[in-house]
Amino acid sequence: MAANYFKTNLNLQLILGCIILLLMMIVPFIASAEENINTENPLGFAEVVAKLTTRDYEEKEAIIKELSELNDERVLGTFRAMLNSDLYYRKKDKVIVRVNSTEEGYQIFDIVTGEDLGEVGKRKVKKVSVNNKLRRILSAEIAKLSLDSPRPAVRLSAVDELLGNLDEAAVTLLREALQKEQDDDVKAAILEALAIADIDSEDREVRLSAITVLADSLQPIAKGKLERLLAKDSEGNYSEFDKEIRAAATRSLQRIDSRRDYYAFGETLIFGLSLGSVLLLAAIGLAITFGVMGVINMAHGEMIMLGAYTTYLIQLAFPGLIEYSVLIAIPAAFIVSGLFGIAIERGVIRFLYGRPLETLLATFGISLILQQLVRTTISAQNVPVSTPDWMSGSWQINPIFSLTYNRLYIILFSLMVFVALLLILKKTTLGLKVRAVSQNRSMARAMGVRSEWVDAMTFGLGSGIAGIAGVALSQLTNVGPNLGQSYIIDSFMVVVFGGVGNLWGTLVGAMSLGVFNKFLEPWTGAVMAKILVLVFIILFIQKKPRGLFPQKGRAAEN
Repeated sequence: MAANYFKTNLNLQLILGCIILLLMMIVPFIASAEENINTENPLGFAEVVAKLTTRDYEEKEAIIKELSELNDERVLGTFRAMLNSDLYYRKKDKVIVRVNSTEEGYQIFDIVTGEDLGEVGKRKVKKVSVNNKLRRILSAEIAKLSLDSPRPAVRLSAVDELLGNLDEAAVTLLREALQKEQDDDVKAAILEALAIADIDSEDREVRLSAITVLADSLQPIAKGKLERLLAKDSEGNYSEFDKEIRAAATRSLQRIDSRRDYYAFGETLIFGLSLGSVLLLAAIGLAITFGVMGVINMAHGEMIMLGAYTTYLIQLAFPGLIEYSVLIAIPAAFIVSGLFGIAIERGVIRFLYGRPLETLLATFGISLILQQLVRTTISAQNVPVSTPDWMSGSWQINPIFSLTYNRLYIILFSLMVFVALLLILKKTTLGLKVRAVSQNRSMARAMGVRSEWVDAMTFGLGSGIAGIAGVALSQLTNVGPNLGQSYIIDSFMVVVFGGVGNLWGTLVGAMSLGVFNKFLEPWTGAVMAKILVLVFIILFIQKKPRGLFPQKGRAAEN
């Protein structure tokens, strides 16, 4: 037993000694490795960026190089802020900050942590200045870092930025990026940029290849390069004598022009549909009131104006809720304009049924009263209505074709309102009574329908929808006392063209007239386009007096 115990104890001592000896050999190696690592990268992002407070431009150049070697996502934002002259440092503690201008000074953000440091006066911070040489270096570093980004959208944006300055360094960067690029869209953009650079090459084959690639390009710079190939000198001779190159450039330009015309057609169509959507919202309420009650309501435009001013007042009352103001304004505008509509019907119009001329004059007078009411209580001048961020900007489909978000939202919104109103008229008791009164008022009364109540609710519904149209218009045009007058005539044209009282006719009529108007404007001008549309409608109702979709029923026939 003693011998075994002694033997085991000796083995444990030997093992422990080996472990200690091994650690003594490894520790110096680890320490040496850590020392080498710290020597190669002694400072992190915070320490390096803090040195930008120096006034020496050569030192800043070295700091930029040092930052670019760091594998840190914050470097790209720092370079962009520096290039855009938005990089400052706080004087009291030398903290590097990014600034946003305000009315009284700057809103500052810590460049290291991104923390909002509040608002300071302009004398409390100092700009990290750059000269032209540093701007060139920053632009090159931003391009390089962007092309190495893991996000394809960032790399694609970097290629677009380089198109404006395709010097030798930029071309080298693009060729290196092409070798490792995996995304097809980014790869196509790089090839296009290289083709724009290669079109000036002295190698004939390279030039021909570049011209062929640019046949599918929509970049304005590509079109300009091809046009210069076909330009004539001061003596009327072509600057490029190679017939094959000229022929290839001509074919590429023809294809480019054809594609540009295609997208121009699409852009005009979208503009026409957005105008048609506004006309639909403005006219759809008029269609049901005119169809049910036979009233020519000249104050309908002022219901639109009230909806737009409701949006303005909501933004004024809740300045912190700009992002939600339009959503809040939709039901509010419906209620405000609807109540005004019911008040007009109960106070004036119900005494004038059967006398269309007097109704027209009375509602025209009401429109003037409402305009003056707004001038007196709010302002005689146009008022500003802010657009929420989610409705701002545009969807850039390609370099020459973009769709603004506010127009897309209004197209979708107008169709939603149309479907909602269609469901109300088809699926609810109110809708049933409205259709009954519009088709045969006398029979509806005989069946126990309170036509006076239906008239009031219909007028309120139509006016409320006009208020919703005002909310949409507040995001597209100026809001002022005369806003409604710009759309009342167009609304009546839509109603007459589509068919009085028919919602589908109003939809088709609004979209048709909106698109027709926008396609005419480039050729005739805005005023002449409206005149031609009016002439077209006059000629159309000579052929079909009851519109595209005439209303059915005895009252309609009479």
